[in-house]
Amino acid sequence: MRPEEQREAVLDVAVLVSVGRHPVTGRTRRADQDARGVELALTLSEARVTLLHAGSLDEESEGAMRGYLGMGLPALTLLEQPPGADVVAALAQVLDETRPQLVIAGERAEQGEGSGMLPYLLAERLGWPLVSGLAAVEKVENGVATLLQALPRGQRRRLQVRLPAIVTVDAAAAAARQSAFGPARRGEIEVEPAAVEWDEAQAEWNVAPARKRPKRLKIVKAASARDRFKAAAAKAEGAGGQVLTDVTPEQGAEAIFKLLKEEGVLR
Repeated sequence: MRPEEQREAVLDVAVLVSVGRHPVTGRTRRADQDARGVELALTLSEARVTLLHAGSLDEESEGAMRGYLGMGLPALTLLEQPPGADVVAALAQVLDETRPQLVIAGERAEQGEGSGMLPYLLAERLGWPLVSGLAAVEKVENGVATLLQALPRGQRRRLQVRLPAIVTVDAAAAAARQSAFGPARRGEIEVEPAAVEWDEAQAEWNVAPARKRPKRLKIVKAASARDRFKAAAAKAEGAGGQVLTDVTPEQGAEAIFKLLKEEGVLR
């Protein structure tokens, strides 16, 4: 094989990584779906993998980034972005300059907005196709990638997409390997300047802690439509209820209001 053909055989893959948050402890970590994306990139033959993160790092978030380096990659590229910046502009600029053939991202971040819109906005800016819910990359030949997309109830769909393209990784993808301490500490975080575009819409938002959702008054567990209809039409058994007769509308409304507060529907 000639040197020109060897260069063409290399698959350039960029993986977008973010700072994750453990759902129980709340501690920072590598994001699960992003780590699955790195694992997917590392399993591709003849692939040259680049890690990209847009944002700013402190001591905790740097530890999360090094969790990706501990998977066996020598370096990670940090596109410095101040808080409140829209990272889409910075990522789109770098991807347009470097032109990787495949961009892998998680479906949504584990903290921050977590809207899952970032890959779609990047695809729109770059004019690249996007495939969501990726479970595996079967092969890449002649500029076309054969992908396995995860569908509900464990089903799979085989797709072909012409590169360059952006794919988002589903939880059905292979779990990420453990992060080794030595490579994580030896890996380099290379800081690169990037364009800053402020997120004006986010600046107008009011962010507050999420409230506990009200529970349902009745949960019907049935295997078929017939069973669900029977459960809905069946007469409810009394369980400490109160029968109101000959009461005024105000008294009835007060009793209903009290019940809704007890059940957690109203706060």
